[in-house]
Amino acid sequence: MATREVYWNIEGHHWLYLFFIIALAIFAYGVYKRVKLWKLGQPENRWKDIWPGIKDVLVYTFAHKRIFKDIFPGMMHAGIFYGFLFLAFATAIITLKADFSIDLFHGWLYLFIKVTANLFGLAALIGIIIAAYRRYIQRPDRLDNKADDGITLALLFAILLTGFIIQGARIAVLPDPWAAYAFVGQWMSIPIQALLNEAQILSLHVFLWWFHLFLAMAFIAYFPYSKLFHVLLGPLNQFFRNRGPIGIPEPIDFEDESLETFGKSQLREFSWKTLFNTDVCLRCGRCQDNCPAYLSGKHLNPKGIIQDMRVLMEEMGEALQAKSKVLVQAADEEAAAASEAEEIEEWTGRALIGEVIPEEDLWACTTCRSCEQQCPVFIEHVDKTIDMRRNLVLMETRFPAEAQLAFRNMENNGNPWGIGWTTRADFLTGLGVKTYEEDPNAEYLYWPGCSGAFDARNQRVSAALVKLFQAAGVHFAILGNEEKCCGDSARKLGNEYLFYSLATENIEVMKGYGVKKIVTQCPHCYNFLKNEYPQLGGDFEVIHHTVFLLDLVKSGKLKLTNSDRKSVTYHDSCYLGRYNEIYEQPRELLKAVGLSLREMSHTGEKSFCCGAGGGRMWLEEHEGQRINEMRTDEAIAVKSDYVGTACPFCLTMINDGIAAREVGEKLKALDVAEILGKAL
Repeated sequence: MATREVYWNIEGHHWLYLFFIIALAIFAYGVYKRVKLWKLGQPENRWKDIWPGIKDVLVYTFAHKRIFKDIFPGMMHAGIFYGFLFLAFATAIITLKADFSIDLFHGWLYLFIKVTANLFGLAALIGIIIAAYRRYIQRPDRLDNKADDGITLALLFAILLTGFIIQGARIAVLPDPWAAYAFVGQWMSIPIQALLNEAQILSLHVFLWWFHLFLAMAFIAYFPYSKLFHVLLGPLNQFFRNRGPIGIPEPIDFEDESLETFGKSQLREFSWKTLFNTDVCLRCGRCQDNCPAYLSGKHLNPKGIIQDMRVLMEEMGEALQAKSKVLVQAADEEAAAASEAEEIEEWTGRALIGEVIPEEDLWACTTCRSCEQQCPVFIEHVDKTIDMRRNLVLMETRFPAEAQLAFRNMENNGNPWGIGWTTRADFLTGLGVKTYEEDPNAEYLYWPGCSGAFDARNQRVSAALVKLFQAAGVHFAILGNEEKCCGDSARKLGNEYLFYSLATENIEVMKGYGVKKIVTQCPHCYNFLKNEYPQLGGDFEVIHHTVFLLDLVKSGKLKLTNSDRKSVTYHDSCYLGRYNEIYEQPRELLKAVGLSLREMSHTGEKSFCCGAGGGRMWLEEHEGQRINEMRTDEAIAVKSDYVGTACPFCLTMINDGIAAREVGEKLKALDVAEILGKAL
């Protein structure tokens, strides 16, 4: 039967239990120290989705779904991951036989272990070599090398190499009819036999066995103090991740008189999950590689923010540990907890906002969530930014001057432009559109948003949509002057109170008319009405106009001519794509009118933000390149006739980019609705 002796040529192997206990104790202490740091944050329940969490671990950890988005580093990581996964499995089976007398280490399973341990162990060895090449020779900018990186790679490499040499030494001395299954070990046995006699090989085997054991114990002990910890923390973060609609901040109860502050300005005000995130971060750099603010030359770096928060957390922990005499002297656990809380209150280290994270970094974020979309371990970057913006706006009244104007306009006239609220309905009623007051039985509420009502360029989109709706026989109406800004820019810029005021008024009006279905023109309005208004009791069926139009086309209610033979490149709106996973419907509509589709270098999930999200539509760019011009350059590069958009902010920003690049005669930016309007 295929098998082998576990402790061949080894005496005194029982010492490994002592070494294991020591390593395990060091491991446990390291975990305890990190958990204690996470507990400095506030409580938060992340145990709500057990089975979805398990599924996510299978999909994103074991199947590497997100890691493989970047194929070369993904293959490298997969080699290392699966190598140690199969080696861990082999070790577990051997442990069952050696320590628990459960002998599975024979027959087909023995041969399976030999093949997989050699095949994937070799893949891991190659992966480590590639990782070292990328980190120390190729040196991409996103990899900021630390001593821990080198130690980790060297430790893993040494464990694998010594394991293969031990296997080769055993094969060189002990005849094994199954040696071909351990092909790497068999390769190793050839030079060992050629260079050493039997006695030397036996000595080499004993020495390397104990050295390999020492390395394995060092691996266990070093695990929670190094980036190796991500092997455990990454799957946990995938398990605990937010599911469903993304980017929905916790509402502030302004009627709660116990609240002393709004937003977050100190690390201890964030939840334990936020602090946990700082340890989960691998420093892989995928977030910064996909951040439009960072790529356009601004100081903001999403990876830097997470790492800087981690450093502050450790500083906070060290400061509290230095004062831990109070805790040691506490008579019971309750007194200890009270003392610890008091110590946290006394923390006077570096200020999170200003000293650790520059204020300009908070305002540079477009909330596009490209960083989060690419993060393999689901670190939540943007919510932290919104929480800190809230504190600056609501507690400190420190924000860009342009934001002040937008806030005042939304407060006084219900729109960021500050145009008189009594004129909101003028353009659309001029097209023959009725209000809900005039037609309370309308099936759909058409929500043009502030851009569709007031902005001259986007009024053309509104006109095209109305024309399409009328052609398809859609029974719709508008709120007219009773509609106010959905509150997107207010909330994203941190003015939660203004958002609350706008949203509650809109919800009250819509409920008063019995609105059930809403068709929106703007992805920001769509996202807020669909995903964020339910926080305030506004539950409606919300449809973006691209999805609605596609349904009309497929049902035959909207007849289009398939005659436009020009080319188009479609720009994915962040709030339509990443926030709501609407990618294909706009493209299907463009193809329906005969346009040939050409994709930009950043498309779909990796689409490059136009620069207007997160309230940045109303702020100036004072640093680096203009994001909208960078995106326009990508559109120009594909040499299409049109840039198709489905968002008024994107349309405005790309139009500005086209004007800046002076290519207006060669390239036109049009909303999908405008393109369809030409095909009626």
